[in-house]
Order: sequence, then C-alpha cells, then structure tokens
Amino acid sequence: MGAVVRQTRGGGIGTGMAKGDTARSLYEGKRPNRTAKAFMRLWAWVGRRRLIRSRIVTLEFRGAKTGEAHQTPLIIVRHEGERYVASMLGDGVAWVRGVRAAGGRAVLFDGARAEVRLEEIPAERRAPLLKAFLKVAPGARPHMPVHKDSPVEAFEPVAADYPVFRVTPAAPMRDTAPM
Repeated sequence: MGAVVRQTRGGGIGTGMAKGDTARSLYEGKRPNRTAKAFMRLWAWVGRRRLIRSRIVTLEFRGAKTGEAHQTPLIIVRHEGERYVASMLGDGVAWVRGVRAAGGRAVLFDGARAEVRLEEIPAERRAPLLKAFLKVAPGARPHMPVHKDSPVEAFEPVAADYPVFRVTPAAPMRDTAPM
C-alpha cells in the first residue's frame, strides 16, 4: 500500500502524516521506541549538564519494581512562583510509577544535583498547570488531546489522565540507599 499524498500548506506534496504524527509514532502505546530512547538519552545528558539555557532538566528516579536508578529528561514549568513537572504520556510511564513508589523522592539535575520531593497535584487542580506545560513544551503537544491555546476549561476533562507534580526541596533522606 502506498503513502497517502496530499497538498501541504506551502503548496508542496506531503506524505499524508498530520502535524504531530511523527512525534506520536516515537511513543507507540505510550512507550518510547528506539529512536525516542536515543533522543531521551541525549536530552537527559543535556539537561543534566545544563549545556543550554532552557527548561530541560534530568530527573533521576528509582524503578518502581527493580529499584534501579533511571534518568529521563523533563520540562520544568514555572507557574505562580512554583516549579512543576508533568507527564506528557500520562499515568503509566516509568518515571511516574517510580516517583509514586518512592513517595515522591527523586533527584533533579539542571547543572547541579538536587534531591527533591515531587508532590502529585490532585486532578481537579491540574488544568491550568497542563495549559502552562503545553505552552513551554512543544514536544508534548502531539501527545495531549487539547490545543495549547485552548481555554483552561478544555483541559479539565483530560486532567486526570496526565499527572502533574510540584517540585519541592527534599527533606534529608533517612535511609542509606543513594539515588
């Protein structure tokens, strides 16, 4: 079966993939494929070292089942004086499961290492945070069913599907397991 050919906005010929289809194809079934994992490693490396001034940070978390340390790049959103992270792929991603299993404990790198606590925001308070997230995270836009310029009320029906966490400094950890 051949590719669908269509006229693009600029008058050229396209492949039939709508805007965002390529980004979504990197996360079939809400799991990153090999290419997405390579990009995630690259952006985690960049975020960890703060090589470019951006909102990209690296989150280090323990796997919910194995307890092994993992890293993933995230976007920090500042909203009303607080810092937040959100899951563009929803509830079932590894970092969300790991953070929940660890009681919110994690490590954030943005040029320096900081032990943090991620406090999950109740679904009924997520809509304005998700809107703010989409404004600054263009890579997340294809994965959410709401346009970044939609009113806050449009985010309310999907807010329960996309976890948001407030980033706060961690109290000193009492156990001896390093992150």
